[in-house]
Amino acid sequence: MQAETLSGGFGDTARDAARAFRAVLDAMARPGTLHTLAGVAPPAPLPVASGAVALTMCDPETPVWLAPSLATPQVEGWLRFHTGAPLAPRDEAMFAFGGWEEMLPLDDFAIGTAEFPDRSATLVVSLPELAATGARLTGPGIREAAALSLPETAAFARNALLYPLGLDFIFTCGSRLAALPRTTIVEG
Repeated sequence: MQAETLSGGFGDTARDAARAFRAVLDAMARPGTLHTLAGVAPPAPLPVASGAVALTMCDPETPVWLAPSLATPQVEGWLRFHTGAPLAPRDEAMFAFGGWEEMLPLDDFAIGTAEFPDRSATLVVSLPELAATGARLTGPGIREAAALSLPETAAFARNALLYPLGLDFIFTCGSRLAALPRTTIVEG
């Protein structure tokens, strides 16, 4: 096993994992807020924030899909070693990691069922830029309105109409992250 696969996990596992988990929860509870994650060094091309999300949210019971740009032996080995998460096709993934264009079409990912809406996928989307500007966000967890630089707005507007079904999104750029749960209303 390569050293790159064994290294790069949380430096201070308990504290770093707790901080990352809190950041993900806070981002989901307050859509459009930006958070910075540290303490992890995943192999390229996996961004730091995406790696922290993987270490925090994935385990041997969490099927993961990696976009072609991330499906390298180093990233796959790192993910397997640090989380035990099995790789899966798009339609079976609980978490999916990759760039926006690689995620399309979104219809391939699980949106849950009427009996189990929680059995939907969370897409961890790497973006070249992540800022509190752009699309207008409203809904639960947002006092009046928030803004977030999204790759588009139509897909997220359609997703919100599926509620209580639908996809949840975590956006990353380097060590930063923001979230867009299915309950958020997105306007151009």
